[in-house]
Amino acid sequence: MFYRPEDGHGLPHNPFNALITPRPIGWISSRAADGTNNLAPYSFFNGVAYTPPQVMFASTGSKDDQPGTKDSLANIEETGVFCVNIVAFEMRDAMNASSETLPKEVDEFAHAGLTAAECDTISCARIADAPAALECRLTQIVTLPGAANHVAFGEVTGIHLRDDCLQDGIFDVTRFQPLARMGYRDYAMVRETFSLTRPDD
Repeated sequence: MFYRPEDGHGLPHNPFNALITPRPIGWISSRAADGTNNLAPYSFFNGVAYTPPQVMFASTGSKDDQPGTKDSLANIEETGVFCVNIVAFEMRDAMNASSETLPKEVDEFAHAGLTAAECDTISCARIADAPAALECRLTQIVTLPGAANHVAFGEVTGIHLRDDCLQDGIFDVTRFQPLARMGYRDYAMVRETFSLTRPDD
């Protein structure tokens, strides 16, 4: 089949998210100016540069108590920092709980039963037992076409790696089975990997 998005797809559910898969999940922690911690998962997330290391995540939609945006983006605009926590399969229920739309004064760490730890290079909380956490300073926010579509870019200023995820000097994702977003209500996890040598290596 072929369709133009502006004409509709004619399917029971929009297939767009199912086409761009699997998508890594950035579990974004931020802190409001009043000190309230916030935590929310974003599947429009990825790394964008090596040197210096930089990441991005996209926020779509808004909340009634955050006109034109969501808590994460509002906090990051105020403070200029955020942290990307990597989601292990065993943390899937807590991740899902933190996705609930809650009043901005609610701390999702407490709501999801997670332990918060303080970041080292920025004033922000991180998930204490996450397999990895990337502390970031905001570099720019880009507004995209459409209603409340924004992309936040950040430079990574500090990286936490859980010791049990390191094997012979390699960060072994099979130790924690990272969660990835698929289409619809579906998720996937990484249980095994394989390697390929590039022709120029």
